[in-house]
Amino acid sequence: MAYDYDLFVIGAGSGGVRASRLAAMSGAKVLVAEEDRAGGTCVIRGCIPKKYMVYASEFGRSFEHMKGYGWKVEGVSYDHNLFLDRMHREIDRLSGIYARNLRNAGAELVDDRAEFVDPHTLRLIKANRTVTAGKILIATGGRTSLPPDVEGIELAITSNDMFHLKQLPNHIVIVGGGYIAVEFAGILSGLGVKVCLVIRKETVLRGFDEDVRSHVHEELKRKGVKVIANASPVRIEKEGEKFVVRLSNGETAAGDKVLFAIGRDPNTEGLGLDKVGVKLNDRGGVTVDENSQTNVAHIFAVGDVTNRLNLTPVAIREGQAFAQTQFMNLPTIFDHADVPHAVFCQPPVGVVGLTEAEARKTYGAIDIYRTKFRPMKDMLTGDEERVLMKIVVRAEDEKVVGVHIVGPDAPEIIQAVAIAVKMGASKADFDRTCALHPSIAEELVTMREKFIPPELQPV
Repeated sequence: MAYDYDLFVIGAGSGGVRASRLAAMSGAKVLVAEEDRAGGTCVIRGCIPKKYMVYASEFGRSFEHMKGYGWKVEGVSYDHNLFLDRMHREIDRLSGIYARNLRNAGAELVDDRAEFVDPHTLRLIKANRTVTAGKILIATGGRTSLPPDVEGIELAITSNDMFHLKQLPNHIVIVGGGYIAVEFAGILSGLGVKVCLVIRKETVLRGFDEDVRSHVHEELKRKGVKVIANASPVRIEKEGEKFVVRLSNGETAAGDKVLFAIGRDPNTEGLGLDKVGVKLNDRGGVTVDENSQTNVAHIFAVGDVTNRLNLTPVAIREGQAFAQTQFMNLPTIFDHADVPHAVFCQPPVGVVGLTEAEARKTYGAIDIYRTKFRPMKDMLTGDEERVLMKIVVRAEDEKVVGVHIVGPDAPEIIQAVAIAVKMGASKADFDRTCALHPSIAEELVTMREKFIPPELQPV
């Protein structure tokens, strides 16, 4: 059967664009449908604008730190609307580049929503026309999540709204303990907003190493963020100009805004996947194998819509592996192990590999090397912020299986460290690497004493 296109891609985010470009450059006839803007979550409502907001917020503390180095700055002020204007100009520019790169590669891009009609046919909703394709790639990413069981949830905002607030609130309640909630807590606190963070667990950043979690948690509080732990929202009420959140532990939290940042769900709703029999997992993500192939042989999915490892570079590599395998005669499987990732809280987190708990469960005997210290820069500022560095080592052969950093430039450092971990470096390899002095990163190659947690020390 002759199809209109060799490949139809739903979604022009990072994974969809990489797959589309490579497939088109290999000679395939490719159509990409994007109902919003090219660039996806990362460029439009995620990594990029959020990182710009982190930069903006860090300047506030930098002005205070400057005093320790003899600088005197008077009349400092912050114009949020000026910042937003410049940020969105840059986002528009990047979105345009994504669209232009697609078309330059030979792919066709349409501003439309696509839904399945049958296994090889999709309907473009705005254009009200159907097209057929030999292979179909679902790359629709994720969407913000709001709990349906919280009364008054319609009064809350999501992370999408944070990039369009014309006026910063004086006081905000943030619900959530994951990286999005923690990042916005740091951003808004740095911009002078009073922040109350409500978390379900005892500590923030579930899934990260316990030392990282407690370190970030304490830094949030030290920087003035009020944290209410072991509590969930039950009801949101509007009282005058304020919003009041009533919590499961009997406490209340009030603010000018209530931000729910409790995670993102795979964006599969309304695609018509039930019509074609594509299986979803228990989180609503598209179930795929190591080749990003669904249970329907010619339908594939990459990126956050699969709910595997929800990171932009992972979506890109999955999209690349798909195109190489399906259109370039280069069978490729992306290895999801030892992928570095960061949390752009303040101070930021950079990690790669296993947590201490995961390593103990996987290997049994492990060694831990850990240090905490004040960075050199803060010796003159008076800031009491601490850096945490931790190396997790498999005892039987001294292979480094995890590195965890909380501190200035942690994401920049962890990218280089991830190369060593991916290559299978040992603790001895770290030890025989000469330190670069003076730097924060030198601590990674100077830790010699094994750290024994108090609960494991002999009585």
